[in-house]
Amino acid sequence: MFKPLSYSMIALAVLVAGCSSGVKLQDPDATGTSGAIPGGEVSSLGTDISGPSGSSISGIDLTTASQVQGEGPANITHTIYFDFDSYSIRPDFQSVLQAHADFLRANRTRVIMLEGHTDERGGREYNLALGQKRAEAVRQALDLLGVPANSLEPVSYGKEKPAVTGYDENAYSQNRRVEIRYNLPPQRQ
Repeated sequence: MFKPLSYSMIALAVLVAGCSSGVKLQDPDATGTSGAIPGGEVSSLGTDISGPSGSSISGIDLTTASQVQGEGPANITHTIYFDFDSYSIRPDFQSVLQAHADFLRANRTRVIMLEGHTDERGGREYNLALGQKRAEAVRQALDLLGVPANSLEPVSYGKEKPAVTGYDENAYSQNRRVEIRYNLPPQRQ
């Protein structure tokens, strides 16, 4: 025997359905892939952390970067780009992460900010969460490559600081990123 639904139960169901997002952040274990890093360890990032990478993606030059004295490895980009609605590190950025990890292991006094960004699509809270997951993915990759955890500070800006303005895929693809920002080492007194 069915009991009639009360208005409060219907209102609660509508409220819960209205608050949920139709867009879900992917689960790194749901990518169906896991990558290996040197030493045979498996990364849960969904990518292989070692190996060669290309020099450009979607028209973005990876071999040049605005280089400031003392700000990380020379001629290596400080930007890791991501696919739409993803925080899995793409294979074409493996050598970039390896170069930054090598630099940080050799310069243990350095601290870097890992600034996660998204394109403008989606809500503010969702994009802040996605930006944080991207920054955390880069942090985890660098950690697996031997960078001390106290050298890495992930932060999310979501869609608040776009690199490029525009409403097409080219602009969106350049805004889905993590920027690696080197802080100068503390001065000794």
